[in-house]
Amino acid sequence: MAATVRRQRPRRLACWALMAVLLADLLALSDTLAVMSVDLGSESMKVAIVKPGVPMEIVLNKESRRKTPVTVTLKENERFFGDSAASMAIKNPKATLRYFQHLLGKQENNPHVALYRARFPEHELGFDPQRQTVYFQISPQLQFSPEEVLSMLLNYSRSLAEDFAEQPIKDAVITVPAFFNQAERRAVLQAARMAGLKVLQLINDNTATALSYGVFRRKDINSTAQNIMFYDMGAGSTVCTIVTYQTVKTKDAGMQPQLQIRGVGFDRTLGGLEMELRLREHLAGIFNEQRKGQRAKDVRENPRAMAKLLREANRLKTILSANADHMAQIEGLMDDVDFKTKVTRAEFEELCADLFERVPGPVQQALQSAEMKLDEIEQVILVGGATRVPKVQEVLLKAVGKEELGKNINADEAAAMGAVYQAAALSKAFKVKPFVVRDAAIYPILVEFTREVEEEPGVRSLKHNKRVLFCRMGPYPQRKVITFNRYNHDFNFHINYGDLGFLGPEDLRVFGSQNLTTVKLKGVGESFKKYPDYESKGIKAHFNLDESGVLSLDRVESVFETLVEDSPEEESTLTKLGNTISSLFGGGTTQDTKENGTDTVQEEEEGPAEGSKAEPGEQAEPREEAEAPTDDTSPPPPPEPKGDAASEGEKAAEKDKGEKPEAQKPNEKGEAGAEGVPPAPEEEKKQKPARKQRMVEEIGVELVVLDLPDLRQDELARSAQKLQDLTLRDLEKQEREKAANSLEAFIFETQDKLYQPEYQEVSTEEQREDISGRLHAASTWLEDEGFGATTVMLKEKLAELRKLCQGLFFRVEERKKWPERLSALDNLLNHSSMFLTGARLIPEMDQIFTEVEMTTLEKVINETWAWKNATVAEQAKLPATEKPVLLSKDIEAKMMALDREVQYLLNKAKFAKPRPRPKDKNGTRAEPPLNASASDQGDKVIPPAGQTEDAKPISEPEQETRSEPADSEPLELGGPAAESEQKEQPTGQKPTLKNDEL
Repeated sequence: MAATVRRQRPRRLACWALMAVLLADLLALSDTLAVMSVDLGSESMKVAIVKPGVPMEIVLNKESRRKTPVTVTLKENERFFGDSAASMAIKNPKATLRYFQHLLGKQENNPHVALYRARFPEHELGFDPQRQTVYFQISPQLQFSPEEVLSMLLNYSRSLAEDFAEQPIKDAVITVPAFFNQAERRAVLQAARMAGLKVLQLINDNTATALSYGVFRRKDINSTAQNIMFYDMGAGSTVCTIVTYQTVKTKDAGMQPQLQIRGVGFDRTLGGLEMELRLREHLAGIFNEQRKGQRAKDVRENPRAMAKLLREANRLKTILSANADHMAQIEGLMDDVDFKTKVTRAEFEELCADLFERVPGPVQQALQSAEMKLDEIEQVILVGGATRVPKVQEVLLKAVGKEELGKNINADEAAAMGAVYQAAALSKAFKVKPFVVRDAAIYPILVEFTREVEEEPGVRSLKHNKRVLFCRMGPYPQRKVITFNRYNHDFNFHINYGDLGFLGPEDLRVFGSQNLTTVKLKGVGESFKKYPDYESKGIKAHFNLDESGVLSLDRVESVFETLVEDSPEEESTLTKLGNTISSLFGGGTTQDTKENGTDTVQEEEEGPAEGSKAEPGEQAEPREEAEAPTDDTSPPPPPEPKGDAASEGEKAAEKDKGEKPEAQKPNEKGEAGAEGVPPAPEEEKKQKPARKQRMVEEIGVELVVLDLPDLRQDELARSAQKLQDLTLRDLEKQEREKAANSLEAFIFETQDKLYQPEYQEVSTEEQREDISGRLHAASTWLEDEGFGATTVMLKEKLAELRKLCQGLFFRVEERKKWPERLSALDNLLNHSSMFLTGARLIPEMDQIFTEVEMTTLEKVINETWAWKNATVAEQAKLPATEKPVLLSKDIEAKMMALDREVQYLLNKAKFAKPRPRPKDKNGTRAEPPLNASASDQGDKVIPPAGQTEDAKPISEPEQETRSEPADSEPLELGGPAAESEQKEQPTGQKPTLKNDEL
């Protein structure tokens, strides 16, 4: 028995561990039952949510619109967002910020910064010498970085989502352009961190669009690959994406649909904004020409006038997409002069002729990166608002050579819907149908390092080495490990972008620094001194390109290995417990992965990166400092792991952390293969008694960021606190405005009520004059001093007026309630009296109520009648201007007391059981007649009033000719009623008798 208990204990502990994990998940889900997505466009944003009962819904803003302008107005004491900020762009263009995402992750010498200054000269951009970036200088006291402005907008989007979902939201998926590099992606993550958002993933907007397209067409996806091209021209940029849809076999869910990004092409400045700027410049020239002889100033020097022209250009572009011409008109453009001119579509197309010539460029880039031809593309689908321009569609249709362009997707909301689907898949609160997403990294990343080599005896020189870490169009997320085998002292290596030859000269300037990070390792020599008798397996650097496309260096380890004698021992209890827990979670050692997440095609731990081939120039060397795939131009490998391609002893999976030794079970060749199954312990003991012991020593890492330094923790905390203070200030302002509006509304409503008949009836002339005078004084104070009054002062003034009018309002409300309350009380008294009368008529044998209970009810009824008559009579004697004695709350209390007594008796009657009937004189039970049928016995016999039953209920016979309902009452047989029913029994039916009746 003891042995049985010992064997069950690990399983019992595992059950408790499982319960603890599930409880922790439930607690974590309690605050995260809703998730959101933010589709950040250059001109507008769309917010979508998923919550229980609301699957994938676009959030409406305060103006009940489905998209919100990406605009922020910052003043000394207030902020405006969305449509409110867009309307402020005309009044205060300097404080209204738009298209600020173009400055994210850009240093001051970036061409995009100069382009932003040229497009929006009204904004003053300051220079941050520490990060070499720019910031918005609104006033000497107000200055904000682009990350801080974006954080404000993200916080506003969360408030919209929370108001729509009616619950707090913290988890979000944010869309970013596919061409964003590492610095730009980190800037978005920092902005989200300032806003207090937990970013589940930064998803590329083209990937989100492709996911939305595939989710709603799951049934059309099969094992045959379908190549779809998405052409997305928005306000600020253009992206062309080639996506392959097909079903694949997954580990957990079987055959599931998958999308794979095959090729991407883009143009950072081709979009609707550039077309609007061309139109604005055209309109400004016409206006100046109209006022040429009036010695007027140039309209381009007036920021308000230029803001009006840009708004009119946006309207013109939209209307000319459906009309051949339109009249542009602006009232009071400058110096109270109206502007009116006619613009045709031909003029618009001539202004943007060079822009339309750039439309096919992203298509060619996407085809080259995918290594595909146009014949392999099945359909071209339009996305983005600028694709509605007819000339864009005409040029694109000619470039792709298709019969027509696909418009079967919501061009504005597709990315938001795809992102929120991904958010639901990544959240623990929802379970969605799996859809495998394989995104692709546009920019290759490599590792560079320098080491000494001896080309000739006694002649040493430095050799520069490059190893591709993540190749162009390679899938992510994935992890890679690079091993440095020839270093036994501290050294440095560099992480840079790879070959960017596919970018043009201008794009390379906009791209920024091609050097990412310099990694300085410390403690390598100490690790070799710590394990002098161990064989070094190299310095291993673990890299991670996560779901957001952000590269990070997880850790660097120095790995040592030696052979030790190993005697077979019995498994420890802890090992058994671990195996038991593993079996409870699925019985295998495979890790649980997100069903909708991107499957790691090449899950780089140790083996695949270390065992890959070196560059051609390094193949002759016996050992390589860095081992990683070098064929960066080849397509990504299939998800199935390959065979043993690693060198001996370097394909073992390193799962140990710290300095704990780990026993490696070698296979027949003395290696631990990546896919091999370890042999049985007996066989291993016979073949090789020694085992490998591995020691891992953590190496200190110092990172020097070269592209764009991140904000320090103190700066990040300072920015977050500054934004939080602004949010609290906005909330206080809203509270004050609410208090002022409430006070003003109360004054107007009460002044109007004083002249209504129902209020004049219950008040005297002196009372009304007093209230009216106080209201007039409060109104005058609100107009003269209300602007400087605090929220507390406004609330106190409102409370003072309410107290003054409390008696008047109370008398009116009571008189309104009297008819309904008195009528309900009369009905209850009448029904209670009828109930009491009926209860007293019940015969004594069947009486279920006691005399005390009926007397108590009668007493309550009489007291209620007496109270009602006395109070109504007393109220009739009082004048209407006095406080009433007949109160609605007293009536309700009397009704509750009376209803409680009646309900008590009703519940007693509902659950009361009938009293047993007395036996006859000789103490025997009457038997049914011999010809009584089963139906006679199954019916309930109710004796006449005043007649007692002389037989007890008997049970049904065991053999019945018909079944009775399950809820039939006990049978009463042997009286006159039974004999009368016996006569109604058909003569052709015989009764079923019990054994003692035969």
